[in-house]
Amino acid sequence: MKTYLVGGAVRDRLLGLEPGDRDWVVVGGTQASMEAAGFKPVGRDFPVFLHPRTGEEHALARTERKSGRGYRGFVVDADPSVTLEEDLARRDFTINAIAQDADGNLVDPFGGARDIEARVLRHVGEAFVEDPLRVLRAGRFMARFAALGFTVAPETMALMREMVASGELAELVPERVWQELRKALASARPSAFLRTLHDCGALAVVLPEVDALYGVPQRAEYHPEVDTGVHVELVCDMAAQLAPGDDVIGFAALVHDLGKALTPEDVLPRHIGHEQAGVAPVRKLCERLKVPVAHRELAVACCREHLNVHRFDELRASTAVKLIERCDGFRRPERIGQIAIVCEADKRGRAGLQDVPYPSGELLRRAHAAACAVRAADLPEGLEGPAVGEAMRAARIRAVAAATGRKP
Repeated sequence: MKTYLVGGAVRDRLLGLEPGDRDWVVVGGTQASMEAAGFKPVGRDFPVFLHPRTGEEHALARTERKSGRGYRGFVVDADPSVTLEEDLARRDFTINAIAQDADGNLVDPFGGARDIEARVLRHVGEAFVEDPLRVLRAGRFMARFAALGFTVAPETMALMREMVASGELAELVPERVWQELRKALASARPSAFLRTLHDCGALAVVLPEVDALYGVPQRAEYHPEVDTGVHVELVCDMAAQLAPGDDVIGFAALVHDLGKALTPEDVLPRHIGHEQAGVAPVRKLCERLKVPVAHRELAVACCREHLNVHRFDELRASTAVKLIERCDGFRRPERIGQIAIVCEADKRGRAGLQDVPYPSGELLRRAHAAACAVRAADLPEGLEGPAVGEAMRAARIRAVAAATGRKP
């Protein structure tokens, strides 16, 4: 048996990045020989084992042959005769199809190191079309590597368009779509995910509510970028800058303006009431992709309230307290800080306005802190039932007015 380091660990080292998990491929092995060496089998769909000391994944070299539609329709062959080159040939992109032997020598039959130098994301071979999930992976890798100068090879983009046209992306289950989206939103440049999928037509299949925003105009005095789809790209990138790696905030940033796709044409480029109109499509998207509750609740709150937060300095203290209550900010105090970040990303996610200050965010945080500082012990004695809640709200309103200079 021969063992090689493969995939992301090799790629990231060549990119000068800190490698993450290390994955290994074993050539010439069998399940029996791996178990005899102390490896623990964990693979369900193909033979993967955990190293007895390091716990790192070791997979037997394998080939995959298409046997049906979607990303699950494959026949796997992990015979000991499968070569390293055959295993690398089944991988998605050339930059992920590089192996390294025990002496540090690279095995690179598809020019992955060259593509890393050229900063090109290129598919390995025609078998790329057999797995529709790879279209989303292309977007996700672009979200991670666009900041390093990567672009998608023209022939790969053409192949992705063919895959979309074939209808195979409809076979993707919601959990896999969400998994790729979540990773993209936690990356440095989520806009590259959106742009890549939009350009090949995949965004209209997996995120039609977001794709519908492209080409929808906004008022240029507030949105110099005009196009709502471009605005959402900028907002997602700003959110990634303000809260690196936070896909909960990233998702709320992504869907905060879905209501603008529903604005009647005769009203454009104004979007009166888009924040309320957007709540239904946000919920529909979350239901379809089985989005986790934390992501869903923040997304709905930001969609509904972002204009109120933008004009927070105009709100009376009582209105501010009601806003905090609607956002569940007293039971979930962390949510107010999250909303402030998403709204700041919305305000600064506009062409040429990325450096503007956002005092509304600080005002919201200050009001929230003042309201949260009110305790039941501060209320008059002898109160019971609804009177306790009414007194608590009144005390919070007074505290917010004092802390922010607002009228009650």
